Amino acid sequence: MVSICFYFQVHQPLRLRRYSVFDTSPDYFDQRRNAEVLHRVVHKCYIPASTLLLELVQRHDQRFRFAFSITGCLIDQLRASHPQVIELWQELSRTGCVEFLGETYHHSLAFLFSRDEFKAQVQMHAQLMAELFGQEPRVFRNTELIYSNDLARYLQGLGQHRGVIAEGADHILGYRSPNHLYEAPGTKGMKLLLKNYRLSDDIAFRFSNRNWPHWPLTADKFASWVRQIDGHGGLCNLFMDFETFGEHQWAQTGIFQFLAALPEEAFKTGHIDFRTPSECIQSFDPVDEYDVPHMISWADTERDLTAWLGNAMQSNALHELYKLEAPIKQSADPQLLADWRNLTTCDHFYYMCTKYFADGEVHRYFNPYESPYDSYINFMNVLDNLRTRALG
Repeated sequence: MVSICFYFQVHQPLRLRRYSVFDTSPDYFDQRRNAEVLHRVVHKCYIPASTLLLELVQRHDQRFRFAFSITGCLIDQLRASHPQVIELWQELSRTGCVEFLGETYHHSLAFLFSRDEFKAQVQMHAQLMAELFGQEPRVFRNTELIYSNDLARYLQGLGQHRGVIAEGADHILGYRSPNHLYEAPGTKGMKLLLKNYRLSDDIAFRFSNRNWPHWPLTADKFASWVRQIDGHGGLCNLFMDFETFGEHQWAQTGIFQFLAALPEEAFKTGHIDFRTPSECIQSFDPVDEYDVPHMISWADTERDLTAWLGNAMQSNALHELYKLEAPIKQSADPQLLADWRNLTTCDHFYYMCTKYFADGEVHRYFNPYESPYDSYINFMNVLDNLRTRALG
């Protein structure tokens, strides 16, 4: 038997408006553009995909199960303009078939720069999940699947998580398969679910590529690939952006029909079921340790941090941002702290990335800037104003 563990990342940042060096307004965010992007994604993805997922749970007598990881900064935007999406997710939560994972509230890189801020954002996010969906997260998904042994040990010290979602990186796995449960070294039972990036990316990136040898990807074909894992592992961890359904892969590609047919085709085999991350952790025993001494992520072909820390602009922007943490928190100004936290969202630094190799299209998607340098200058102009507000 093979258990498919679907997890969908749901996130939209607050993009900055064009901010010149002469600007003095504390209004940093592009309300019009953010509203336009959110409106488009809500109606192309969030509503139709969530409605379909609810139908699949009901159609298959709650045997279809999956997980969401939803950022706090997206929830804040949806509360203000599209509360019907949150209501759909609440209805999904009430089925008992959907797990809501823990992460940083602002989809930040805080673990790399401030453990205090990381802890604060994790706790803020956990409170939000409990408030909206009645769940206290037990499995953690760090921003962009950034992970190392240190993260697992730190999370165990917080005492609220029993598992972590991570990338199944080839250079870490070696000959081993991501289709097993693993354990973090130096912990007392912190379990690791590793992304099967090949099968995940078949859906997320290759689905509509007519030059791909396996196009068109049908539900029965995909189910047969998953079926082949049986005997070579018990897990098929499919981790992807929720925007895959309707936004990255448009409705015209047949992505919704694929998703609608997949559970039935999986169940037909008699060898595939669906489980949430917590159910997988409870049902399987770890086969080995997954030793990750240095940070990895799910980004790009390198699976490292260079999408956010690959050049001097990104490094400078991040270090200058976190230098303001102490004075801003000492100010006890809630608006100042909210603005600073919205600047910690990792997308701002992703826009500064200059490495456009195999994943150039991914880097450009949703990017409001003409160049990485344009992004850096704009961000630093905003940061300079924030610094003035914080330090006087």
